[in-house]
Amino acid sequence: MVRFSFFKNTLLIILPLTMLVCFSCGGQNSEKKNENQDKQVKKQDANIVVAATQFSEYAEFLKNKKVGVVANQTSIAKDDIHLVDFLLSEGIAIQKIFSPEHGFRGSEDAGAEVKDGKDTKTGLPIFSLHGKNRKPTSEQMQGLDVMVFDIQDVGVRFYTYLSTLHYVMEACAEANIPLIVLDRPNPNAHYVDGPMMEPENTGFLGLHPVPLVYGMTIGEYAQMINGEGWLKDGIQCNLTVIPIKNYNHQSHYSLPVRPSPNLPNDVAINLYPSLGLLEGTNLNAGRGTEMQFQVIGSPYLPKDKYPFSYTPQPNFGSSNPKFKGVACHGLDLRNTPRLDNVDLTWIMDAYHNYEKKDDFFNTKNFTAHAGTTKLQKQIEAGLSMKEIRESWQRDLEQFKKVRKKYLIYE
Repeated sequence: MVRFSFFKNTLLIILPLTMLVCFSCGGQNSEKKNENQDKQVKKQDANIVVAATQFSEYAEFLKNKKVGVVANQTSIAKDDIHLVDFLLSEGIAIQKIFSPEHGFRGSEDAGAEVKDGKDTKTGLPIFSLHGKNRKPTSEQMQGLDVMVFDIQDVGVRFYTYLSTLHYVMEACAEANIPLIVLDRPNPNAHYVDGPMMEPENTGFLGLHPVPLVYGMTIGEYAQMINGEGWLKDGIQCNLTVIPIKNYNHQSHYSLPVRPSPNLPNDVAINLYPSLGLLEGTNLNAGRGTEMQFQVIGSPYLPKDKYPFSYTPQPNFGSSNPKFKGVACHGLDLRNTPRLDNVDLTWIMDAYHNYEKKDDFFNTKNFTAHAGTTKLQKQIEAGLSMKEIRESWQRDLEQFKKVRKKYLIYE
């Protein structure tokens, strides 16, 4: 049994892991190779064991304790049972549930304020961490002996569950309550890329000096928050990370549950680091369709260069999508090969072909997502993808040195 407990300044132990799956390039036998790769992926995914299902590894921290749980629809434990239901069935005394953006059931729109409530199945109170407060209050923490955090991340800095993790760690540190993070695979952990968050642009879309894609699981990231002293006044959370079994950063992992309403499948999740920046532009990224973060479009892109078209309409997770009811011309990216870097060429080309360039960027929102004012200026100036990528390299190399200290997996 291997655990990672970080109370003050404990040392890291690297968990031995299985070999990564090798992905080959195309050729005369590419169809056969792809078939073999699919078999390898399925085999590897079947061997990955997320922490939530390893009850024996963390039961001792919860038994005879009053427990709080930070969870949403991705918090699945043994036999596809929700973690809350599973822990209750094991006799764990859960007192309170805390839910992030999109709510406990994961059905609320992006950015929507989520109210406190009650779980209809268990009767447990649910405290929203994306409503009147983003951090558990001292009153909400009262009566708890330990907190459990189990939420699926997708490895992109502006995905707000990292900020929720930060504030939960801070609340636990202030209340002197231990935090148990049940680790889950990051489907975008196979690379590190993108611009660095600059201190003057921090907010709920990014609280820490990390690149757009940081290549860490949420458990590893929690260790970095603690180890780098990023909590308020440098306080330390009494943190224990329960690791994933049979996993490494190159593992191909298909999420069993969509992590948020507008990330419906593997393709959308893989494209999200590149297309999430569209949230700060006047382009639609598929919200209001069933192709979320797999298509891009706008009425202001020329039909001759962008023949693919779609019309956004209100749907699950997007009650008022950008360009609702208006035909958008754009690109269908659903057949894009798996990316191992941030690709801005689609945004860059759209900007240079846009009919209303002055309206293309929502500068404040784009900067909040990019973490820097430089990226918008680089795109407007016509820099190439290579030139933009080169401007990131020094920061990325420095970050990788920091990141290395907190890695659990190869």
